[in-house]
Amino acid sequence: MMPHDWTIGAANLESLSEILAVEEACFSAPWTRKMLEGELSGNPFAHFLVARPRRVEEASKQAILGYLCYWIVFEEVRLMNLAVIESMRHRGIARSLVSTALQTGVSQSAHRAVLEVRASNRAAQALYQGFGFSQTAVRPKYYTNPVEDAVLMELDPIVVGDAGSTGGHTSLR
Repeated sequence: MMPHDWTIGAANLESLSEILAVEEACFSAPWTRKMLEGELSGNPFAHFLVARPRRVEEASKQAILGYLCYWIVFEEVRLMNLAVIESMRHRGIARSLVSTALQTGVSQSAHRAVLEVRASNRAAQALYQGFGFSQTAVRPKYYTNPVEDAVLMELDPIVVGDAGSTGGHTSLR
């Protein structure tokens, strides 16, 4: 699969099983089906984006390549869960998902973005730093399985560039 051979679109309840499969493959303490369903159908602030293969023959192998759950709460975008299947990492899918979420947030008057990420997840931290996020605090022992600190990161203000880049720069937990 070549870079940008995917599309980013909104998820719906029909996507739940596929999102759950990605969630369970990517996280040591995955959200449950009930938690994901609650976000998809019961949380008015929640938005889900999914990355799918552009070509039909690729789609039959893997329906969802990655997803992002995020909230838009008044002036703030909260990145909640980001996951990309292991075989498709380092191709720009996570960057596309985050960029789309930030652009959507700006279009709905958000000017700030926040998130928590595992202290050991250096790849995710580098992704967010590429957008201009900076570390604001650490929450000790925030995560379980394994117990680990959370690094809190913030982007304020959210800046969306001309060519779809965000912040002037080219798995959330």
